[in-house]
Amino acid sequence: MARTDTHRAIDAVWRIESARIIAGLARMVRDVGLAEELAQDALVAALEAWPASGIPDNPGAWLMATAKNRALDHFRRNKLIERKHEQLGHEIELQQQMADTTPETALDDDVGDDLLRLMFTACHPVLATEARVALTLRLLGGLTTEEIARAFLVPEPTVAQRIVRAKRTLAEARVPFEVPRGDELAARLSSVLEVIYLVFNEGYSATAGGDWMRPALCNDALRLGRVLAGLAQDEPEVHGLVALMEIQASRAGARVGPKGEPILLLDQNRTRWDQLLIRRGLAALERAGALGGALGPYALQAAIAACHARAHTPEETDWERIAALYDALAQLAPSPVVELNRAVAVAMAFGPAAGLELVDALTAEPSLKAYHLLPSVRGDLLAKLGRYDEARAEFERAAALTRNTRERELLLGRAAACVHGPAPHGLQ
Repeated sequence: MARTDTHRAIDAVWRIESARIIAGLARMVRDVGLAEELAQDALVAALEAWPASGIPDNPGAWLMATAKNRALDHFRRNKLIERKHEQLGHEIELQQQMADTTPETALDDDVGDDLLRLMFTACHPVLATEARVALTLRLLGGLTTEEIARAFLVPEPTVAQRIVRAKRTLAEARVPFEVPRGDELAARLSSVLEVIYLVFNEGYSATAGGDWMRPALCNDALRLGRVLAGLAQDEPEVHGLVALMEIQASRAGARVGPKGEPILLLDQNRTRWDQLLIRRGLAALERAGALGGALGPYALQAAIAACHARAHTPEETDWERIAALYDALAQLAPSPVVELNRAVAVAMAFGPAAGLELVDALTAEPSLKAYHLLPSVRGDLLAKLGRYDEARAEFERAAALTRNTRERELLLGRAAACVHGPAPHGLQ
């Protein structure tokens, strides 16, 4: 195998195995930052050894065994080891585990629990949201600092600082490497779900830059959601989030035109929607409902997405049900953005005048002052009512607020169309 092929293979192995390796090491050394350093040392060793020796039959186990040896070396080199009983205990524990480690058993520890612990640690509320996202993509997504920076269009040093500070904060706060219990579990689980969905949303509708979508981020979030659903099978909102992401992701191939231009929901070719993802999403939604109780915020949003997925044409969409689901969502998780989405559903179900009345009530909302979708929705409803001059002004204001180049072009195009008549459909 050529050297470049070997390096590509190592990169693929790292993406697949890194989270499990870091999670297993973190349980042993009780320090997420140190665990990642040890895993990275093992990766460097692989880059040095595998081009000459070939890729092992079980590359993940090779990396884990190498990382465990690095952990032993780390504690043996520590001059304070004799005075630090806790570190000495770590060494004894590692020695015991290494005694039983073979290439076949190196990754046979309680991988599921370790991954779940790593998720709850990386998404701990003690960290700022941006730090949780960066750390989760680094530790659980296997992304490099450069890849995270490119995905979110921020400087690489900024992402590097977020990750370093996040690991330091976790260490200083002595955040335990464990799955919380009781009331704390619900609070911490909501943080994990929020981070995964933030990653997905940034991929689905990029905040800034020249791309309407960043599919790689959607895929990373969906993979993390599926892993979490396998680990937390009795949590309905986990299945609700997976259902939402599966159904939303099913539209990816129809949301972008041949030149990268956005295609809005009601204009999409629905034959291009991925039916496998839709089936997976509907099955996950069914699992969420089967666990009992009222649907949570993610499951309600998934139910809304399911209404679109089940409609073979835009005309078949059950907008009255969607409006009712948004009513329930507004009661459970009230927010101005939910109210804006509810207004769109009301407009589609009961006419643009009814929707515009709700949107107008949101124009004084401080949190929506710089939210480009508020004037975008208002422009769409004004155009449907034949108030084209007002609609054009709203689309132009929305275009000035968005930081996404593709979206700006779309909105300016809709503004120009108002000179000649109705603007195209406005749902994403």
